[in-house]
Parts: sequence; C-alpha cells; structure tokens
Amino acid sequence: MAPTVKAPPERFDLEVEALIIGAGACGLIAALSAKEAGQEVLVIEADAVPSGSTALSAGLIPAADTQLQKAAGIKDSPDLFAADIQAKAHGQNDPALVKLMAQNAGPVIDWLCENHGLPFSVINDFDYPGHSRRRMHGLPTRSGAELIDALRSTAEQAGIDIICERRAETLYFAENKVHGIAARLPGGRAELIGCERLILACNGFGGNRTLVAEHMPEIKSAVWFGHDGNRGEAVLWADAINARLDHLGAYQGHGNVAHPHGILITWATITEGGVQVNRSGERFWNEAQGYSEAARAVLSQPGGEAIAVFDERIAGIARQFEDFKQAEAQGAVKSASTLEKLARKFDLPAENLRRELECIPQRGADRFGRLFETPPLAPPYIGVRVTGALFHTQGGLCVDEKARVVTRNATPIANLLAGGGAACGVSGSADSGYLSGNGLLSAAVLGRLSGLG
Repeated sequence: MAPTVKAPPERFDLEVEALIIGAGACGLIAALSAKEAGQEVLVIEADAVPSGSTALSAGLIPAADTQLQKAAGIKDSPDLFAADIQAKAHGQNDPALVKLMAQNAGPVIDWLCENHGLPFSVINDFDYPGHSRRRMHGLPTRSGAELIDALRSTAEQAGIDIICERRAETLYFAENKVHGIAARLPGGRAELIGCERLILACNGFGGNRTLVAEHMPEIKSAVWFGHDGNRGEAVLWADAINARLDHLGAYQGHGNVAHPHGILITWATITEGGVQVNRSGERFWNEAQGYSEAARAVLSQPGGEAIAVFDERIAGIARQFEDFKQAEAQGAVKSASTLEKLARKFDLPAENLRRELECIPQRGADRFGRLFETPPLAPPYIGVRVTGALFHTQGGLCVDEKARVVTRNATPIANLLAGGGAACGVSGSADSGYLSGNGLLSAAVLGRLSGLG
C-alpha cells in the first residue's frame, strides 16, 4: 500500500514516548540518544533483521576534531570540515545545516566510543577525495555490516525494544502534530502505534524507481545498490503535512562496483594511483572528481562498464576493507605479471592499455587535469570490471538545528524529527556534491540530535 496521511484514530493499539521508524545507523543512534535522555523508546523496522543502507556501505563516518584524530596527530576542525563540504557541493548547501553537521560529528564519534565502546579508528593510510584531512572513522573491518551489528547489539544491551517486520504505512497527523502511525504486520494486519515524538529514520527513496525516474532521470538505469526498503515514505508524506522538501535531485552514486558480482570496490584503488579504462583500454575522465560522479562517467561508456586498473601495492591498502576481500574470493579481482596479460584477462587492446598507463605522469597533472602524487603503477597489475550504481538519495525533508522537520513556511513540527536519508543532506543538488561519507554523517549527527528531543 502507498503511504498515506490521516486524522488520528480514536485509540491506538499501543503508545510509546519516542517512536523511531527504521533500524539503520540513524535510527539506532537516535534510539541510544533518546534512551540516554530518559525516554521510553520503540524502534520499528520493516525487514526481518536490521540492515538497511548502512549494512551495504563501508560504514565510515567523517568527523573533525575527534579524540581519535588527536591521538593520531591529525589536526582538524569543524570549520575546515564545513569548508570541505561546501566546496564539494559548490556552495549549494544551507550553511546552517553544514555547520550543524560539521560541529556535531566529532562529539558523536567521541560519544559512541566513550559511552558505548564502539572501537572506531581513523583511516590513516590514504585520502578520500575532497577531504583536506584524514577524518573517516570506521570499525575494524571497515564494513557497514559490522557498524549496524555493533549499534544493534549496543541498543539491545541498553534495553531498547526493536521490533522487526513492521512497515510504517499511515502517518496520523492533525493540527501540526504527529499522533502516531499504522504499521503493516507480516500477516497483513495493521498495528496502530501512538507516540509523543516520531523520528523518521527510514532513509530515502532510491528503492522507489518511479521517484528516482522523476527526480534523477540520469541515473534511473543504474544498478540499484541501496536497500530495497528505501521507498520514500518521508517524501511521500511531505505534501500532506505541508513539510518542506529540498534537493530531491541529489544522490550518491558509485562508479566502482564489481560487475557482475555486485561488490563495492573501495575508491582507494583509484585515489592511490589507479585509473579506469573503457572497453577500448582508454581512460575517459578525471577519476579524482570522486566516486559519486564516477557512476555517470562509467555508465556513459560502451556497455556501461569500465576496468579499474591498479597494482599490488594499492591492493594491499584495499584489503583492510571486507568488501574487497570478498571480491577477491569471488574472482572479481584479477592479477597479472604484465599489462599484456592483464589486457587479455579483460579482453582489452593491450597497446591502448599500455599507452594509457605510460601517459600517467609520475608527478603532476595529466590530460584530464588529474594530479598524480603517488608511485607509478608497477607489476603485478590488478584489474576489476566495474559498473555504475545508485547507492542512496540525498534530498529529503528539511530540518532545523534540533532535527525537527520544518514546514514550507519554516515553522518546526515540534514532535516530528528526521535524519539520515529521510532528511535533506549536505550534498548539494546533484551527484557531484557528494563528499565521501555524507550519508552516514547525516545519519550519525541527525540521529543523535533527534534522539535528544
């Protein structure tokens, strides 16, 4: 059934103080925050087991001026982080929202480490495009599945109720106030849940192909690499409650997904000196622009695919990511002692491939304007066939400094909050504004703030 908005019923089947829709990173962080603030908390999740887009990601959260950065000797600041966000988004973001994200991300990481024992560390052996400091924080396997499992376990230990197989369908709303929701149970019955506060942590609308085609037609044919449960309830409810939406054309793509295996290949394979070539063995763009833009760049090539070419030194860095190790185990990652042998493995013209790699400067800019400052590629050479994918949307409900949803005239809806993909992020108006980690940045910061109440 399509999401609807209705007047509240005479009674609910159960009532709770803080109701959270979605048990991804945003929802679970919001639950921990609300529980710590003394609220009665209930999290409902559409899936049988919490996972969502978080589990499909690398689980990395960017944050500035954290205790972990200081221990690693990394000097960073919220102001520098905010400047990086705005630079990547071409100044299209709401400055107040950018400041909110940049100032609160560090305290959220410190809180998760110190109060809840999550073993974050800073990625300190390569740089992410657009970040002027090393500020990506992840758990040991650099896996979103590990992050969601850790947050779920922490929430359960805190006594937070997480009820799965409950998809929210109806929002009960009247007089600028949320009264509750109706959730569909596996057998088809609707359960009515009343609440004093509702937190929308149900992510974006990437799984709703109709909305994707409407708002971002250039990526509608891409592989959908996000979670199918991201059907856009928050966006579809907005009109009926007079909520403001913004940047619905913004999204995170990724142009380095192993094909046809469907496994994310870390962008470190590119930032550390690797390149992408098409079926003709030729490079076709400046890969330093970022992995989100790479989705469109790769999809524009013959067959909508490319070959990521790097070497064993870079593969050694990539192996800190569980996804890369899985790609190796499944045969997506191929190695060869010479470029000619690598070309044969991918049916590429060897002469073109060699010419492209010989054209890469040891230091300086290439013909696309990409600046190389890494060691030249050396045997053994490695390649992965990749394609472009849509990971998640970045536009959504506009929120204020407390993560409260605001109406079209900027009035906050006092007891309706949103975070993660349900809220408008800080990625500008398209794919090129996405700075690495923006999705989990919004999930972590707005999750924490929405839970505080």
